[in-house]
Amino acid sequence: MSQELLAILEQIEREKGIKKEVLIEAVEMALLTAVRKVIDVKPDEELTVTLDRESGKVHAFRNKDEITTIDFGRIAASTARQVIIQKIREAEKDVIFNEFQAKVGEIVSGIVYRFEKGNIVVDLLGKAEGIILKHEQSPKEEFKQGQRVRAYLLEVKKENKGAQIMLSRTHANLVKKLFELEVPEIYDGIVEIKSIARQAGERTKIAVWSKNEKVDSVGACVGMRGNRVRNIVNELQGEKIDIVRFNEDMKEYIKAALSPAKISEIKLDKESMKAEVLVDDDQLSLAIGKHGQNVRLASRLVGWELDIRTKSGAQPDKAKAADAQEEGAKEEVAAVSGTALSELKGVGEKTLESLQNAGFETIESIKEATVEDLVKIKGIGEKKAEKIIEEAKKFKGK
Repeated sequence: MSQELLAILEQIEREKGIKKEVLIEAVEMALLTAVRKVIDVKPDEELTVTLDRESGKVHAFRNKDEITTIDFGRIAASTARQVIIQKIREAEKDVIFNEFQAKVGEIVSGIVYRFEKGNIVVDLLGKAEGIILKHEQSPKEEFKQGQRVRAYLLEVKKENKGAQIMLSRTHANLVKKLFELEVPEIYDGIVEIKSIARQAGERTKIAVWSKNEKVDSVGACVGMRGNRVRNIVNELQGEKIDIVRFNEDMKEYIKAALSPAKISEIKLDKESMKAEVLVDDDQLSLAIGKHGQNVRLASRLVGWELDIRTKSGAQPDKAKAADAQEEGAKEEVAAVSGTALSELKGVGEKTLESLQNAGFETIESIKEATVEDLVKIKGIGEKKAEKIIEEAKKFKGK
């Protein structure tokens, strides 16, 4: 049994990637438990069991005296198998956890395995299962069982049943990583992604900059005949992508961010990081975008609050009333004229980003939300949700 046991442990080490020493220690602990059942041990006596790493022989000691009256072959045969199986399961969980923990922030691939209460369970190539929670799914995407899917690995949680691998199809970094995979110049560090703003399923704006004057950052991302960006759009099932050239001149940067609208004039307030953007009447709806999407994403991209106005003084709601249905127009005006979340007390940068990624752009939108709406967002528990809503309702503006 001795040499056979060592051979089994070595085989497991090769096939499962579990260190032989970890298995030996587990066998020793199990044998110690088994020995306690067949001999009497006094409270002041120390009992130890060791497995010889070279010969595979088992030795038991009462204090420092070896016990020679035990049939270790029989005991080892009856306990080793159970211990090894249990330890393999535990070690495999650790191996999976460590493997995917190292991939947090990267894209992983898998197959849609099943659907559970709106969540998507993904088979990660037979190694483990990942889950895309409902609020981490793009509203415009649909997946079928057996379909291949790529997702952004948010985090890995260690639980009793094994590693819980949380995935996302809505995170802005999913688009960033797709560009890194698709554009060699980004992967090589020649072209840098300066900023990214995303409304999952609808549109993403990404600002890029080239460290090499001979390399066009936008052209590199678009690719020959648009093939590079087209591949990413296809991966995101039709989500629109605006590639913006980063510019240290904030006025030029804002103009590029608000594309395709044509901007007439920009007035900057550097202290408050606010910009008043003037456009012709026929450009107002284009600058604001459907339901405020264009200006909202542009604002998040450049990191400034943008106030869109016409040179004639027309207000956004008047211009949009003739351009959209009444309900859509109301939403769009709210997105433009509402108070920025950054004005809300007690909201950290990470929480602010999480709220914006979930579609909450203004304090007014928080006032209308429920606790149930906010707890769906990663990092926000029930108490924090209640506090955020309470602070929003207290807010009176400046």
